[in-house]
Amino acid sequence: MTLVKPAPSTGQAGPARATTPGAPTIVDPRWFVFLQVSASGSLSRAAAALDMPQSMVSRNVAQLEQQCGERLFRRTGRGVVLTEFGEQMLPRVTRLAAEADALADDIRSARGQPAGEVLLGLLPSAVNHYAGPLFAAVRAELPAVRLHLTEAASAQLEEHLREGRLDMAVVLKEDEAHVGDSHVLARVPLHLVGPRGDPVVAGADVPLAMLSGLPLVVPGRPHLLRARLDRLASQHDLTLHAAVEVDSVRLQYEVVAAGGGYAIASVLPGKLDARLASSRIVAPVLERFVVLAESPRRPHTRATRAVRRLVCGLAEALEDGEASHRSSS
Repeated sequence: MTLVKPAPSTGQAGPARATTPGAPTIVDPRWFVFLQVSASGSLSRAAAALDMPQSMVSRNVAQLEQQCGERLFRRTGRGVVLTEFGEQMLPRVTRLAAEADALADDIRSARGQPAGEVLLGLLPSAVNHYAGPLFAAVRAELPAVRLHLTEAASAQLEEHLREGRLDMAVVLKEDEAHVGDSHVLARVPLHLVGPRGDPVVAGADVPLAMLSGLPLVVPGRPHLLRARLDRLASQHDLTLHAAVEVDSVRLQYEVVAAGGGYAIASVLPGKLDARLASSRIVAPVLERFVVLAESPRRPHTRATRAVRRLVCGLAEALEDGEASHRSSS
């Protein structure tokens, strides 16, 4: 949700006003102050974030409390916290403000280009491929759109989507059955990753059966990849030995480079650490799906649809580039 910055104080009393040009006032701007104070946990930090005097922040909160007939915050030694009534109001005001933002953006968009903030989450492995090109494309093609990028692991991004904290996110799905309505950006085969020069990963492919008994560097349960590996072991009567449990792919690679075992990961052409080598797992080929998933709790706006189109276009360009790399290698 966009917290619209109220205008800096002019010394006049009254609620803060939104500064976005042409933005219709749909929700009393004092509720945006309430949301910022709740997020900041401090009147002074909220004032700094909103670029307005602390006295005006206090006045806006006091006016809301007077209208509601209940206290929204109580003071502590380190700032303010929500009262029980404030806790009850927070999720409803958050949803209302998000819907108001989307409606205001649609009203502006109807007069011209898509406008408003779009909250997009990226996997760490997707940052290099999408962040820079997407920012440049939005700046060039969608000047009225404000792009807010967040980097996190797939499970955390999906949680943020469920909670309505992101509009969309590039996440991983372990199998096609879990893709659902998400847009598939890429199908990425799983590789066995080992130290460069290790004979186990010397070839282009390695059969799944060869993994039996190898010391594996894998994420701990209940990670989705670990659950998938457990199912595969049961289905193919394999003994998969988890020598080290590491959730971060970057840390897995460090352990592998130090001789701690073999990782199982999605490897893009030309992107693997020079200390490592990989072989595609075959018999069967194991694929993961990189998808663009959208939040069920966020409204779809012209701005989100425009950014989605750009993300999908970048994915197609990346796929074309990787196909050229494979054909030339």
